[in-house]
Amino acid sequence: MTAELLSLQHLVLFLAFLASLAFGAVVQATGFCTMGAVADAVTLRDFTRGRQWALAAATAMLGFAALAFLGILTAPQTLYASTRWLWLSALAGGAVFGFGMVLSSGCVSKTLVRAGAGNLKSLVVSVVTGIAAFATLRGITAVLRVATVDRVAVETGGNTDLATLLARGSGMSLAVAALVAGGVLGLALLAWSLAAKESRRPLNLLAGLGVGGSVLAMWWITGHVGHLAEHPQTLEEAWIATSSTRAEGLSFVAPTGYALDWLLYFSDANKRLTVGIVSVVGVLAGSALVALARGRFRWEGFAGTGDLGHHLAGAVLMGVGGVTALGCSIGQGVTGLSTLSLGSLAATLAMVAGAVAGVRYQAWRIERDA
Repeated sequence: MTAELLSLQHLVLFLAFLASLAFGAVVQATGFCTMGAVADAVTLRDFTRGRQWALAAATAMLGFAALAFLGILTAPQTLYASTRWLWLSALAGGAVFGFGMVLSSGCVSKTLVRAGAGNLKSLVVSVVTGIAAFATLRGITAVLRVATVDRVAVETGGNTDLATLLARGSGMSLAVAALVAGGVLGLALLAWSLAAKESRRPLNLLAGLGVGGSVLAMWWITGHVGHLAEHPQTLEEAWIATSSTRAEGLSFVAPTGYALDWLLYFSDANKRLTVGIVSVVGVLAGSALVALARGRFRWEGFAGTGDLGHHLAGAVLMGVGGVTALGCSIGQGVTGLSTLSLGSLAATLAMVAGAVAGVRYQAWRIERDA
């Protein structure tokens, strides 16, 4: 690799670390949590944290629409690009992930945030999730995934995102279609997220804008800073320092698996740092900094074997489900949604449904034990 390419790679990795550091700090400071949002809505009919998520998704969606309109980055250039709509994988994986994140007391990003603040339960969950994720990427559950749900798909003849479909059906340019589709859906989410007075409190605004802004920052870093119209070695379009060799946003299931793989095979010259791996480290660091500054860093372990069993089961479900669905509640529920991917829409709805089932299961278990 030339000195210029190496310098660009280091810049992309450093900026990705800063974006994920900000994400971890914001989530630790505000309590942003997708699983908590679902639990609050189901048990308390409180949508405050749900509106935080909607604000994050709206911020990322409107920002991505602007990037597409300006010609900086479009959905077909991202990790979520595909001409096959894997709807069954999105639904099955999303539901499994959603149920698992309830058993694990939070999604993968929240688990990393808690681990950064000294929660040893979350550290164990993160490691097991990473192992299950890597097995579903390349191991035994990958074989099962490819042989079952991934076989079911709808061929669309073009990229499976709403902007591309709108452009094909209306004759608009992709840039204009992305602005229209992203603008309409993003503004609708924005309006709902800010409709309640409680959601306009500084803490809730910081949660939504901070998470959404971090996702958007990662799109700009990988899609613009790390973009090469023509790689000097391959003479093809390239996105530097990403696992997929395409533009990537914030996501945490597969990157946790890749981070473990990088650590285990550190001396292997073929293993290289990617934005996903440094994002895992950045979230841990951002959370730790805020926790230490606020005096909230404390060690915490499992309450007993039952607690351990549920968290381990949830970790496995998140690893398998997250890879099958192509992302977690952030990777699909914010990052993927910002591209208007049909797979992301299906996966997000399935994650919510799975989480609702998980919350009801937990409530049933508590009543049974009582």
